[in-house]
Amino acid sequence: MSAASSTNASAVLNAPAVPTASTPATAPSLSSMASAASSATAAASAASANGTVASAPAGPGGGADEAAASAALTDANSTDLVKRGEYLARVGDCIACHTADKSRPFAGGVPIGTPFGTLYTPNITPDPDTGIGRWTDADFLRAMQEGVGKAGQHLYPAFPYPEYTRVAERDLLAIRAYLNTVTPIRYTPPRNNLNFPFNQRWLMWFWKLFNFRQGRFVPDPKQSPQWNRGAYLVEGLAHCEECHTPRNLMQGLRSSDRFGGEKQAGWHAFNVTADKAGGIGNWSDDDIEHYLATGVAAGRANAAGPMADVVADSTQYLSPDDLRAIRIYLRSLPPVSGGQMHARDQWGRPADDVKRLRGARVTGVDGAQLFLANCASCHNWTGQGVGGTAPLAYPSLIHNSTVGSPDAGNLVMVILHGVNRQTKDADVLMPAFGGELNDDQIAALANYVTQRFGNPKATVTAGDIARLRKRAQ
Repeated sequence: MSAASSTNASAVLNAPAVPTASTPATAPSLSSMASAASSATAAASAASANGTVASAPAGPGGGADEAAASAALTDANSTDLVKRGEYLARVGDCIACHTADKSRPFAGGVPIGTPFGTLYTPNITPDPDTGIGRWTDADFLRAMQEGVGKAGQHLYPAFPYPEYTRVAERDLLAIRAYLNTVTPIRYTPPRNNLNFPFNQRWLMWFWKLFNFRQGRFVPDPKQSPQWNRGAYLVEGLAHCEECHTPRNLMQGLRSSDRFGGEKQAGWHAFNVTADKAGGIGNWSDDDIEHYLATGVAAGRANAAGPMADVVADSTQYLSPDDLRAIRIYLRSLPPVSGGQMHARDQWGRPADDVKRLRGARVTGVDGAQLFLANCASCHNWTGQGVGGTAPLAYPSLIHNSTVGSPDAGNLVMVILHGVNRQTKDADVLMPAFGGELNDDQIAALANYVTQRFGNPKATVTAGDIARLRKRAQ
């Protein structure tokens, strides 16, 4: 790759501005944002396009004109920085982990279950007493890039600083500028509830020794600017590995199976490598980008659980260029099969059990009867769904990644907790049946669905349902 290409890749990662969802992929320069200012201001803004500010030429107003130009430029720059920070906070999905109560955004308090106990996320509003209002920029950068808090304490890696360390300082400071503008909320989240010795923060020093490598993202000169942009997002702010990469005994990421899938809070974050059976290698480019933007890949997958939240809070707001960059990067990931030989979205056939049950006397717990009574009105008694590929369609259970998985856990979680996914295209709601059906009934229903429409080897017991019910959401 030529030196010019390498420079281009670096420029993609360090662009002066990141577009918001409503702006074009190439963000406006400071001069366009200050177009209403004087000609001296416009000249200064244009000169600052590469991060430097030229002195405005002296005009009839002398120093007064220069002062006005400087003030207008400062305002434009500040506005642009906050907008860019808001966009980047969306990329990082900060609101998901730091908002337990939607009436108190960014005030923290979200419980995060780990094998060692429960962590509660901190308040990151600018409240000076319970939030980060007294933090300096250096404090913020240290937390994000080194995993060290304001008081010098090691942070637990439920906070994804192993990925955030790769993010450029200018992008982190943009996020900081945005967080400074959110409403300060006086709220102290609950204390962490960790078992001994994991409640001893100093032990995180040893964890970091084996599982944390500090350092910023370095573009690969052999790859395209789009690939590098996608890698920067996926490996950095978007922290996709935190859910989609298996973990080792120390709960660090297992680099040998990157993006090969992992379980989180009872949900399976599926394999997103290029493997055609275990991953998304048989998805089209449009499938991947549309799924990230809407939560739907027609005929393949519908986002639920934590991934539905990621789409609703984060990826639907990404620019088309960034979605494309992420797709390009994901396409390049080495395939991880996970032992799967049959693609999750290639199972199933229409059912005709309604004929068998019509007029028949059913005794005991019958999965087909439960399906017809609770699911058929939306998913059709054949399992083929209603509405085709329309935004508000009820999805088919045939050729459905959740139903075709070798592990029926996600299907059970959907039955227990339902689906609530709000995007610009549609508000998707599936009711939760956890309070309506008992463990035996949900097991029978899930097994019927997998055997009729999905992977027949994916079976569950009432005991499995009871364990999944207990997982904190």
